[in-house]
Amino acid sequence: MSIVVTAATGHLGTLVIDELLQRVPADEVVAVVRNAAKAAPIADRGVEVRVADYNDPDALAKAFGADDTVLLISGLDPNRLEQHQAVITAAMNAGVARIAYTSVLGGPDADFELAADHIATEQAILDSGLPYTFLRNGWYSEVYTDQIAVQLVNGVVGSAGDGRIASAARRDYAAAAAVVLTGEGHEKKAYELNGDTTWTLTDYAAELSKQSGQNVAYNNLSPEDLTQVLTAAGIPAPFVPVLVGVDDAIKRGLLAGRGSDLSRLIGRPTTPIADTIAAALNA
Repeated sequence: MSIVVTAATGHLGTLVIDELLQRVPADEVVAVVRNAAKAAPIADRGVEVRVADYNDPDALAKAFGADDTVLLISGLDPNRLEQHQAVITAAMNAGVARIAYTSVLGGPDADFELAADHIATEQAILDSGLPYTFLRNGWYSEVYTDQIAVQLVNGVVGSAGDGRIASAARRDYAAAAAVVLTGEGHEKKAYELNGDTTWTLTDYAAELSKQSGQNVAYNNLSPEDLTQVLTAAGIPAPFVPVLVGVDDAIKRGLLAGRGSDLSRLIGRPTTPIADTIAAALNA
């Protein structure tokens, strides 16, 4: 019996491993990764590393054991639905005890392009008959703060209008995952996870201006103009409509939050956007 984290060297996966090691011994944790060398810092902490790519069913068949608790961290590739199905199939064949999945805020009610694969993955897990927990993650604050260097030069751009965002820091979501993976009573549960407070992109630009001492404006564009900006910035073509669709979802209030599941699970308030901005500026 182990707690198995897929995509364990990614931004979220690394934090989940760290949060787990604050709760359980290292020999109870397994990291599934594509690159063993990249996972060396995890292995150095006493965590078993298993190499398996979402595109390699044979490797995935060896990644899980009977009675393991598995965290499927959603992929980023265009074919991620097929990848998720491969993980689910491997988990079924191994006889895992439970599978947790990092889904999207709103689940089946999330009416935008980015959500489609998440909704289909949730259904595939339900169809598998495996005990499950859905971690329906809202927007990560770092989606914006990772772009601060560009924002300080070009301003904040988007097409979300005055739509509100209930974001939280990645570590908040990682802590929630660790709580669910190590605790009891989470089977057949779907948690709507988002930050405690909401903000607009105008609010974000104002906070960034305040903390940086520079004048940063939010430039609200039409979806068509945002498409051109993202394309010119070198965003891969398949992801441009996804990002534009997210801003439309924000404008429609779909990422404005669905309660306090996240702060309740982690036992503390979620990280304010101002704190994530400060951390990025001081990095």
